[in-house]
Amino acid sequence: MLVALTRERGHNEELRHVVAEVAEVAEVAELPLTTTVFRPLDDVAAQINALKHFGDFRSLVVTSARCARYVALVTDALVDGHDVFSVGPSTTAALESAGLSVTGESSTTALDLADVITRSPVVLLAATGGRRELCEELARRHLQPHVVECYSTVDVVLDEGGQELLGRADVVFIGAPSAWRVARRFVSAHAWVLVPGATTLDEVREDHERVLVGWGEDFAHAWRVVVSPDA
Repeated sequence: MLVALTRERGHNEELRHVVAEVAEVAEVAELPLTTTVFRPLDDVAAQINALKHFGDFRSLVVTSARCARYVALVTDALVDGHDVFSVGPSTTAALESAGLSVTGESSTTALDLADVITRSPVVLLAATGGRRELCEELARRHLQPHVVECYSTVDVVLDEGGQELLGRADVVFIGAPSAWRVARRFVSAHAWVLVPGATTLDEVREDHERVLVGWGEDFAHAWRVVVSPDA
């Protein structure tokens, strides 16, 4: 059995460890499908400093651990006693490592934070071209959201060997919709695709039947489905 790990290079070790602990597999291949391009710190700092409500923000939302490197730039834009919200446990861990106390965390999508964000105005650190449902909901509730784009996700072009390997994979980890948009042409209809949460699950389900939430504590259950003779 071949398992393909497709997160950005350097971010697959945790998955590799989980697979090694739970699954008996013949081969594990690392096939990164995306890479991250970070905006220069000076550019992001200039954008933050120019925000209309600089110094008055009462809520900070960080949508990805990749944004953690920019958190120090936003400190002066916040009032004392501000709230901090994160999307996903890895983002929370990154923020706590940076010395922030997280008020609330969504384990699925950013939109799930909408009901717990009550203090305005709100500054959001996010990806370029990312989903904007949370921002739209906050605006609808007059909470004055301001998005600061910190990084972009760029597709990796697979060579023929990578395409062939991905096509042979029995199990493929897909960490985000952007990765699936690269992979969908090459993944076999018989392969199982394991995803971290609802957003990517919905994306993959549009054109692939065998898909499960199967990261972290969900992996053991997903693997039982994968190896079941009735799957």
